[in-house]
Amino acid sequence: SALIYMTIFTREITAPDFLYSLDIPVVLLNCYTADYAFPAVVPSEIAGGQSATRHLIAHGHRRIATITGEPWMQAAQDRLKGYRRALATADIPFDPELVVEGDWSASAGYAATVKLLGLKERPTAIFCQNDRTAIGCYEALKEAGLHIPRDISVVGYDDEEIARHLFPPLTTSILPHLAMGQWAIEQLETPPTPGRGRYPITKLECPLVERESVAGVKSPT
Repeated sequence: SALIYMTIFTREITAPDFLYSLDIPVVLLNCYTADYAFPAVVPSEIAGGQSATRHLIAHGHRRIATITGEPWMQAAQDRLKGYRRALATADIPFDPELVVEGDWSASAGYAATVKLLGLKERPTAIFCQNDRTAIGCYEALKEAGLHIPRDISVVGYDDEEIARHLFPPLTTSILPHLAMGQWAIEQLETPPTPGRGRYPITKLECPLVERESVAGVKSPT
């Protein structure tokens, strides 16, 4: 017997007392404890946000906006950290007006994109921190008569099924739920001692899937 304890949102948890008293192996999925008492696996969100932003930088973009998730969520915090880290590494100054708070929804993505298009100098690329946000972003860009990616490049996050069916298909980062589940099962094949020792948090890569929503910066005419 064994137990995989998981959460919907990536976060630090206070583990229920019963987990420490179990005589079976316990693995944490998408969460972790401050005392590192159990093997735990989470997505490498900072690296994922950095990779998505770096992809836009590699295509020549410097005025890169991002539409975040809800700020209380660790995933949103970490993806924003990755965005800022990529900018800093490329010596691109951080511009707070290019960061618009969203809530992971298409409607928030639409509203945030309209706000970004209203800036005196609009962005040449937008990093949407999930794919549903990107759906709203696409809608706002098309209503404004802008072509993706000729006029503005867009990157998403999560690699939901809808991403490959958007027009153009969305470049996005994979949220590695399948790999995380496989990792958890593998840990149970060599069972850890429950509640004893300190286990480092395993962070799995969020690989970028390149599709057709990113291009080089449009030359001024």
